[in-house]
Amino acid sequence: MAETLRPRRRLSDSVSHNRPAPSSSTSKDLRAVRSAQSLREALLNLLLKKAFDQITIRDICVQAGIHYATFFRHFETKEALLNDIAKEQIRQLNELTLAIRDGDSYQAGFRALCQYVADHRKLWSTLLNGGAASAMREEWLHRSQIVAEQEPPVNSWLPKDLGTICAATLIAETMAWWVAQPEDAYSVEAVAEILSRMLISSIIHPD
Repeated sequence: MAETLRPRRRLSDSVSHNRPAPSSSTSKDLRAVRSAQSLREALLNLLLKKAFDQITIRDICVQAGIHYATFFRHFETKEALLNDIAKEQIRQLNELTLAIRDGDSYQAGFRALCQYVADHRKLWSTLLNGGAASAMREEWLHRSQIVAEQEPPVNSWLPKDLGTICAATLIAETMAWWVAQPEDAYSVEAVAEILSRMLISSIIHPD
């Protein structure tokens, strides 16, 4: 009898086909992180050239080298992108300003705040004095109010919400003024001293 020929089984039939395909989620996550960062950098570069209201989402995508539809996988609007940048910076700054509450650490807290801004001077100049200035100040006040809600009043005569508005505005405007000056005009220590004197004398420990 003629032997019945059976198709030869390949290793791939029993092994490769039963093995799950390598996950590509990690590479997708890395691409998403890179895309989001490119969008942030693109917006910051555009803010150096024109006001935020004059920048379109297409402008940002062209600057970032990213497809228009990709933008909406990360941010709903250009305002959401701006807030993402501002929130991270303000979060970092708020962590530093918490030390200012402690009586013996006022000067150290102000100095840490100023040092952070000095280390990121170009970015803060763009955020505070560029096309995003209004949105940045609104976000700064908003984040400061969130922090203040969890803290006791600074003193008995000043309503907490008003004190928060005054302190946040004073710090924001001082930083905006400072980064607009020539870089070597005022040192970190000098601006920290200015902040300390203004806040302590008017809000923290008024006579």
